[in-house]
Amino acid sequence: MSKLLIVGGDVIDPTGERRADVRVADGVVVEVAEHLDVVDGEQMIDATGCVVAPGFVDLHTHLREPGKEEAETIETGSRAAAKGGFTCVVAMPNTDPTQDCVSVVEFVRGQGERAGLCDVRPSGSITVGRLGERLTPFAELAAAGVRIFTDDGSGVQDPLLKRRALEYAADLDIVLAQHCEVARLTEGAVMHEGRCCSKFGLPGWPSIAEELMVHRDIELVRITGAPVHILHLSTAGSVDLVRRAKADGLPVTAEATPHHISLTDELLAGYSTLYKVNPPLRTMADVEAVRAGLADGTIDAIATDHAPHAPETKERPLDQAPPGMLGLETALGVSLASLRDVGMGVADVVAALSWQPATIAGVDDAHGRPIAAGEPANLTVFDPDEEWEVVPAQLASKSRNTPYVGVPLRGRVRHT
Repeated sequence: MSKLLIVGGDVIDPTGERRADVRVADGVVVEVAEHLDVVDGEQMIDATGCVVAPGFVDLHTHLREPGKEEAETIETGSRAAAKGGFTCVVAMPNTDPTQDCVSVVEFVRGQGERAGLCDVRPSGSITVGRLGERLTPFAELAAAGVRIFTDDGSGVQDPLLKRRALEYAADLDIVLAQHCEVARLTEGAVMHEGRCCSKFGLPGWPSIAEELMVHRDIELVRITGAPVHILHLSTAGSVDLVRRAKADGLPVTAEATPHHISLTDELLAGYSTLYKVNPPLRTMADVEAVRAGLADGTIDAIATDHAPHAPETKERPLDQAPPGMLGLETALGVSLASLRDVGMGVADVVAALSWQPATIAGVDDAHGRPIAAGEPANLTVFDPDEEWEVVPAQLASKSRNTPYVGVPLRGRVRHT
């Protein structure tokens, strides 16, 4: 039996904040008190000056396996997750083959269990092959434990097909997560359509391409009553649409990425592919709107959209390089550094990284739990004030496509 005592930390969990020591035995919290003494055979972690919190849950992780193991494997991605404070990640289905059948889902889950570094929960695609033509066997996949379905990287373009998907989902207690992009409006796009796009001479990705689909799906939720989770909100208009949907009492949740609260389209001035993401980096006005959405609860979760790419693919010309950047190891540091100016304290950021996404993912029986006797010990310990910078050679991810090298971050994970 493994025994652990975490001493000197400040506990933050769904019940509030308090000073407490935490005793863990064999993966379960066995005692929480203001002061606990070390007993024989117990490893002690000094958490003085640190926060002890329920482990983070990422709703949006690309682990690439099967199919693109040159960029990431489930083992390397799990290690990056653990270094970033995540005890659970939802693995996106844009693998090769697609996670559209039980056999592939079970393979991803099994690889996560073999790695043994965090809880890997496979998502399923909404349509077969993510082609937007035929629905996957929702009932079979749900019976195999899939809770979130998404064609991430491609929005479901056909509104009738999306309506039918929502109608099925309503009966199965599953959540459809939508990548909101009207593809006809973004063909050939490299960056946000706006002043910088014109200045740099690059094809633009208009905000309306996201907002039209956000609006469409909200109205489909109104008709069907089925829940929808909106992936990686990036525009002020999208935030406002979700805010109004929640005011109407609709079962709509949303996430934002660390890069959409910290980086703007102006960074593409140097034509660096590190800043190419989907949806693209937007204007400072959009960044501020997304931050405000997190602060007022319109946006429920911070999700990384961790998207590793092999170096040779990111070295292609900007219009040919794939979109995406790493996110798991820097999520906490970017979030704390970016959100303090909108009134979000450490506890608010932890909520958006931990128990709020755990509820959306349906993993709140094991993650994002109160830190109390008898609860699963899926925990993270981090220093909220440590300032640090990314050293590429120290990243656990197999890839290195992060734009945060040399950028001061605040808050660093010590233990998971």
